[in-house]
Amino acid sequence: MVSRKMFCGSPDHGVSRRGFLGAAGAFAAMTGLDVLQSPSLAAEMKDKQKRVILLWLAGGASQLETFDPKPGASTGGPFRAIKTSVPGVEISELMPQMAKRLHHTCIIRSLNTRNGDHGSGAQIMMRGRKDEAALKYPDLGAVLARELGQADSKVPDYVSFYFATEGQSFAPGASGFLGARYAPMEMYKSMIPENIARLPGISDLDHTARADLRELISRRFNHYRTNSTLASHNEAYSRVRGLMASETLFDISKESQATRDKYGPTLFGEQTLVARRLVEAGVPFVRVGRAWWDSHGQNFETHHEMVPELDHVMAALIDDLKDRGLLDSTLIITLAEFGRTPQINASLGRDHFASAWSMSMTGCGIKGGACYGKTDALGNKVVDGEIGAGDLFATIYSALGINPKKNYYIGSRPVPLTDAHTKPVKAVLA
Repeated sequence: MVSRKMFCGSPDHGVSRRGFLGAAGAFAAMTGLDVLQSPSLAAEMKDKQKRVILLWLAGGASQLETFDPKPGASTGGPFRAIKTSVPGVEISELMPQMAKRLHHTCIIRSLNTRNGDHGSGAQIMMRGRKDEAALKYPDLGAVLARELGQADSKVPDYVSFYFATEGQSFAPGASGFLGARYAPMEMYKSMIPENIARLPGISDLDHTARADLRELISRRFNHYRTNSTLASHNEAYSRVRGLMASETLFDISKESQATRDKYGPTLFGEQTLVARRLVEAGVPFVRVGRAWWDSHGQNFETHHEMVPELDHVMAALIDDLKDRGLLDSTLIITLAEFGRTPQINASLGRDHFASAWSMSMTGCGIKGGACYGKTDALGNKVVDGEIGAGDLFATIYSALGINPKKNYYIGSRPVPLTDAHTKPVKAVLA
């Protein structure tokens, strides 16, 4: 509910203003109205609300067939490198659309994350560090749900799409010590959330009347009582009603055919379009899983099929967000659990490789056209700008305006968002 206090322009009332903007976005999601049609409100919301879309390349995409090609080297493979819109920076010929848009994107070519196991590697790249024996850390989505979400939002805080059977159990969403409030809405089977639709035997009028009656009884019960459990109970009801009303956000039939065509008819394209709809409505974090990149055999055939789709979808998402004025407030991250070996094995495949690999970021807080770090001529090791998972997470948080050294508390124990030795890569921050 929006605070009754009116905003007078004083910075002391910033929280009330933030609450209003969150409620406006939630109202849009619940009613289907496009509040972004109001230019002043649109500019305010887009400025205040930072969001993240993570394109998760499950199984480990090859850096040599995407962002760090080595044409002509014994490890390079059959694909050429092509020029991009950033002078002196080349990427794989399998990504011609991103080559034209690289001035919007930052590439990091110097990740050394030291873990080439699917499960534990995926957990590290979703959390930025390893769990402790007695402490389960929240993943990136849960942290951003907490940091970027609106307390009174009716839309989900964290949505994760992962339809493939391969790798589904390696890195499920995890809210860790933050608790169930920040756990993801996991989408494993259907593009539309299951079990949130109103039962067919209950009319809209009955549904509204029941909700109003419950709210009336609850308000009277709470009148002379102050109890955190009651408040949590009422918040849960409010969020469930909001989730039910936000069902249409997952329905891409609400988009024009021209927009749907831009993303393409593939599952990955359609889910990424849903992700754009969700962040536009105020969802802080959406992960779209694209599997399965684990090319121990026939690496080049696998990437010849999958990289052009990634290229197409990334380009469509960047264009769409830019056209809607959302790119400056939305961070697109393209990431996997690790990369792939420069050496080509006997099955013409590339194996797991966490010592020198690549990822990309586009949009909010990121310097477009930056290319950070360097690997050697064969791609075997980082020779400049090596960073680990923690440094990457510190960079992501900094791009979003979040202090990576901020502490959460478990009892009296401070737990910083990133480990003490980590630091953001300032060279890629806008």
